[in-house]
Amino acid sequence: MTGVRVAGVGLTPFGTHEGRAGRDMFAEAALAALADAGVASEDVEHLNYGNFMGALAERQGHQAPLMVEAAGLRCAGTRYEEACASAGVAIREAVRAVRSGEADVVLAGGMERMTNLSTAEVTESLAVAADELFEVRAGVTFPGAYALMARAYFDRYGGDREDLAHVASKNHANALVNEYAQYQRAVSVEEVLDAPVVASPLGLFDACPITDGASSVVLVSESYAAEHDLDAPVAVTGTGQGGDRAALQDRADMARTPAAADAADEAYDDAGITARDVDVAEVHDCFTIAEVLAIEALGFYEPGEGIGAARRGETTRDGRLPVNLSGGLKAKGHPVGATGGSQLAEMTRLLRGDHPNSDAVPDATVGLTHNAGGTVASAVVHVLEVAE
Repeated sequence: MTGVRVAGVGLTPFGTHEGRAGRDMFAEAALAALADAGVASEDVEHLNYGNFMGALAERQGHQAPLMVEAAGLRCAGTRYEEACASAGVAIREAVRAVRSGEADVVLAGGMERMTNLSTAEVTESLAVAADELFEVRAGVTFPGAYALMARAYFDRYGGDREDLAHVASKNHANALVNEYAQYQRAVSVEEVLDAPVVASPLGLFDACPITDGASSVVLVSESYAAEHDLDAPVAVTGTGQGGDRAALQDRADMARTPAAADAADEAYDDAGITARDVDVAEVHDCFTIAEVLAIEALGFYEPGEGIGAARRGETTRDGRLPVNLSGGLKAKGHPVGATGGSQLAEMTRLLRGDHPNSDAVPDATVGLTHNAGGTVASAVVHVLEVAE
C-alpha cells in the first residue's frame, strides 16, 4: 500500500456566482489545483466529483463527464452523492484508489450552484437529503431538524443559545482574513443572540448561508511525487466513513452523532493516531450545534463538555485546539457538494503554512477534516499530516 500526498489544491471564492454555470466554477478550482500541484492534466487518471443538487439547481444530471471536459482532462469521471458529504466521499475513494495502486494521480473535489434558486427552493431541494417518507412529508427541514438536535442536547447536557453564539462569532472571526470566505466580517455574540429566530433555539446566525462554489485537490502516490520532484509535504494518512439512520425518529439518541464517531475511529486507527494527537480541525458546522456535536463525536471532548468550548476560548484561533480556522461552513459558506473538498484544501494550506490563519498553528503537524451528510446520517473523516 502506497502513501498518498496532497500535491495541490484549488478553490473558487465561496458566495454568489451570478449567471455562472457550475461546470465553469469547477473548472476554475480544478485548473487552480493542477497549477498548484505542478501536475499535467494528461497525468490525471480519474476524476472523483461530488455534487448533491445539480439535477434540481441546474437541471443537469450525469455531471462527471461534463466536469472532466470543463477541466481539460482526458480520463473517466465518477460523480459521488452523499448529501453534504459528497466531496468527502469522493476524496475518500480517491485516497483508496491511490493507496491500492489503481492510480497514481486522481483529481477529487466537488461543486454546488445554489444561489440561482430562491431560499424556499433551496430549502426544499436540501430537504430531500432527509427521509422523504417520514420526515419531508411531515414538513421537516434541516433548520428544524438541527433545532431538534440542539433541544435534545440542551435537555440532556445543558447549555444555552449563548454557548452556540460563541461558536458563530468565533468562526466569523476566523473568516475575516480568508479570501475564499463568503462572509468576511465580524459578528459579535450579541448580534447572534439578537438575530431573528429560525427554528428555536437556532437563530439566523446559527445557520450556514446559501452558497455557490467549487473545490479540487490533486492526490498523488508518494512514488509519483518523488519521481516528478513535487513539493507535496502534506499526506493523507487516515480516512474513515460512518453511517446512521437517516430519520431522526429512528435514532437512539438525537444528542449524539455516532456516524461521525465511527468515521473518526476508523480514520484514527488508519493513521495510527488518537484524538489527542490532532493539532487543528475543520468540522462540518452547518449549524452551530453541529460543531458542538462534531467535536464530541471526534473525541476531542466528552459528551456534554463541547458546548462550552468556544465560550471558554478552547477552540478559538488562540485556543488549545483551533476549530474551523477557515471560517467553517458558518462563515466561509456551504456549497454542499464542494464542502468536503474545501475542508481538505483549507487544511492542506494550514499545514503547509500558506493559509492566512497558519500563524495560529505554526507548529501544527496533524490536522483533521470532518464532513457530514444530512443530520449526520453520513460522515467522512480524514487525517492529514506533515510528512517527515
